[in-house]
Amino acid sequence: MSIMVGMRFLVGVVPHARRRVRLASSYALRAQLRYWLWPSGKSRKASRRRARTKGELLTNRRIAYVVSEYPKVSHSFIRREILALERCGWYILRVAMRGWDTILVDPSDLQERSKTLFVLEGGAWLLAAATLMALLKAPGRFFTALTLAVQMMHRSDRPFVWHLIYLAEACWMLPHLERQRIDHLHAHFGTNPAEVAMLASVLVGGTYSLTVHGPEEFDRAPSINLREKIRRAELVVAISSFGRSQLFRLVDQESWDKIQVVHCGIDGAFTQETQRDSSRARRLVCVGRLCEQKGQLLLVKAAALLAAEGQEFELVLVGDGEHRPLIEALIGRLGLASYVRITGWATAEQVRDEILAARALVLPSFAEGLPVVLMEAMALGRPVLTTYVAGIPELVVDGQTGWLFPAGSVDDMVAAMRACLQSSEGELERMGRAARIRAIKRHDIDGQAAKLSGLLASISGGPRHLAR
Repeated sequence: MSIMVGMRFLVGVVPHARRRVRLASSYALRAQLRYWLWPSGKSRKASRRRARTKGELLTNRRIAYVVSEYPKVSHSFIRREILALERCGWYILRVAMRGWDTILVDPSDLQERSKTLFVLEGGAWLLAAATLMALLKAPGRFFTALTLAVQMMHRSDRPFVWHLIYLAEACWMLPHLERQRIDHLHAHFGTNPAEVAMLASVLVGGTYSLTVHGPEEFDRAPSINLREKIRRAELVVAISSFGRSQLFRLVDQESWDKIQVVHCGIDGAFTQETQRDSSRARRLVCVGRLCEQKGQLLLVKAAALLAAEGQEFELVLVGDGEHRPLIEALIGRLGLASYVRITGWATAEQVRDEILAARALVLPSFAEGLPVVLMEAMALGRPVLTTYVAGIPELVVDGQTGWLFPAGSVDDMVAAMRACLQSSEGELERMGRAARIRAIKRHDIDGQAAKLSGLLASISGGPRHLAR
C-alpha cells in the first residue's frame, strides 16, 4: 500500500510542477533525459561494468559529497575538508539539495557554489522525470531503494512524502554519479543528507559513509533512523570522542569499529603566526549563528550584570540568525547599546579580524558538537570562555587554554568573563600560547584530511544492492 501511495505521489507532482516550471524547463528536461539514457556517452551495459567487484578498495579516489545546503556561512568546515581532500588527490563531486540562491559574502563560498550541483534547482518536474527514468533503467534497484525509503518512514518526525522526495533526489543524482564514475557517497550530517546518500548508494550499486556532528542528530536519533543509517554505512565519522560515544549508544558493538573520530579542521588563515596583541583590549567576541542553542540571550544578560558592576568592556556578536530581533530587543531593554554590538554575517577574514581584536572569545552554548570557532580562536592565540558541553572539554582545558563554566548558569558565566577581564597581560599571553599549540596539534585541516583520506581509501565491499 505504501509503495502504491508513493508511486501515485510521484505521478501527481507532474501536473502540479507543470504549472510552476517555465518553458525553458522543457529543454532542461530533454537534457536530463539524454543524461539518463546515455550517462557517459556509452551504452547502459558499459556504464554498469564500472561497479567495484567484491572486496575491491576505493582506488579510483572519486566520491560525491552530499550536503543539505552548500556552501553555507556556518558550514565553512565542510568546504575546508573538501579542498583538503582534493589536495590529498581525491576528486570530489559536490551535491547539495539547495544553496544556489543563498546570500554569500565569502569569496571562497562563491567559488564553491560554481562547482556544486543543486538537486532542487530544476524543480519538481525534473525530480519526477529522474525518478521515472531510474525505475525504467534498473527496476530492481529502484524498488529496493523505494522499500528502504518506506522503511525510513517508520517513527519518522516528517510526513511520509518527505522520504519519497529524498528518493527522488537520489534518483536525480544517479546520472551524475554514473557520468563521473562515482560509486561512493559521503554525507555531512545524519539527517536528510545521509538518507539521500544511502538511497543513492542503493541506486548506483555502491556504498556510502557519513559524518555525524550533533547535537541535532543525537536529539532526533530515533526519528531520523540514525541507527539504521549507521548500520548500512561503510564508515561513520564522529567529530569528537563525545560524539562517538553517543553513536556507540545507538548500535551494537559489532558496528563500533566503523565509527571513527576525525576532527573538523582549521585552515592556514587561522594557523599563521600573528604578532597582533590584544591582551590590553577590554573586548570579548562571540562568533556564531544567533539562535537558541548558542546562548547569546544569556550572554547579553551576563553583560548587563558586568555593566552594573562598573566593568568596562565591549561585547561583539559576530553572526546573524533567527534570534537577532530578540537579542537586539534585549540589548535595548537593558540599556546595553554602548556595550554590545552585532556585526551580522562576516567573511572568514572578517571573523579572523574580530577575534584578533578581542582579548578572548566567549561561546555560552547550551548544546554543541565541537564548535569550529573555538579551534579558530585558540589557533589565533586567544583564550576562550565556553561551556562544559559535548566535545568542548576535549579541546578546552580549564585554567590553561581558557575558562569553562556550566551551561545555562549566568552567574558562572559572569565569573568567567570577570576573570578574563581582570587577567594580566602575561596571564592572557600564556593561555593564548597554550591554546594555539593545542588547537593546531588537534585540528590542522591537512592532518585531519589525511586521516579521513586513509579511512575512505580503506572502504571495500563493492555493490551490495545489485538486484535489477
